[in-house]
Amino acid sequence: MDVFSMFFLAVGLAMDSFSVSITRGMILKCNLKYAFIIALFFGVFQALMPVAGWLAGEQLAVLVKLWAPWIAFILLLIIGGKMVYEGLSHTEEDEICQIFSIKDILVLSIATSIDAFAVGVSFAFLNTPILLPILIIGLVTFALSFIGVYIGKKVGHLFEGKIEVLGGVILIGIGLKILLENLV
Repeated sequence: MDVFSMFFLAVGLAMDSFSVSITRGMILKCNLKYAFIIALFFGVFQALMPVAGWLAGEQLAVLVKLWAPWIAFILLLIIGGKMVYEGLSHTEEDEICQIFSIKDILVLSIATSIDAFAVGVSFAFLNTPILLPILIIGLVTFALSFIGVYIGKKVGHLFEGKIEVLGGVILIGIGLKILLENLV
């Protein structure tokens, strides 16, 4: 696989992280340090999942293809549902930095990078060396996630009030999209 193809593969893999980053950016009330942390988590997980898939190879290919969409859907449903609930139930003062939870970012990182695991399995089948693809995937995901948080932070004020509810609904929608794309 050439570098050009790897770059476009990386962009495709990063789209879920980018979308989730926008939703997180829309509700952040803290500084852009959190954009870096979110981007770092998403970039690292998006880079490590192909390695795990590459190492697993054939043994897990069937299971990953079958269960990955459901796992991603359930994780995004839980986080999105939590965001909707919190957006409807607490005050502006409670929102300030509780929105940023390392546990939530960790779960979102896993949920948005499960498809990268399957890509890693395909790299094993194709005997593709793994170092260059994971570097490209990780860097592209980091950059797009950082930009996504920044975009969300800039436009989030347009939706003052119930932005966390909107973010939760978007996460649930992303999870549903992943599930439906893989069931058909």
